[in-house]
Amino acid sequence: MNTETSAGRRRLRQVANTCKDYGQRVQKSVFECRLNEAQYEAFLAKLVKIIKRETDSLRIYRLRGDRSDCVDVYGLDHYVDFDEPLIL
Repeated sequence: MNTETSAGRRRLRQVANTCKDYGQRVQKSVFECRLNEAQYEAFLAKLVKIIKRETDSLRIYRLRGDRSDCVDVYGLDHYVDFDEPLIL
């Protein structure tokens, strides 16, 4: 995301908020989202509407398979398993 302008910073915040609606932040600009195909298509459509293709860059890495098979974590892992009961 081009963050040199206030408009770019606004788009970055909009992208981050959209990502938080679909998953969880694991680093400043990295989000993990567990989505089915319909959710993924809706998510992608929202993100593409936000960005400015001439100046911004959006990368989505789709991991096929279980998270434990695709992600190695060293140090703290604040991952929330949405399949487990959540107590608020």
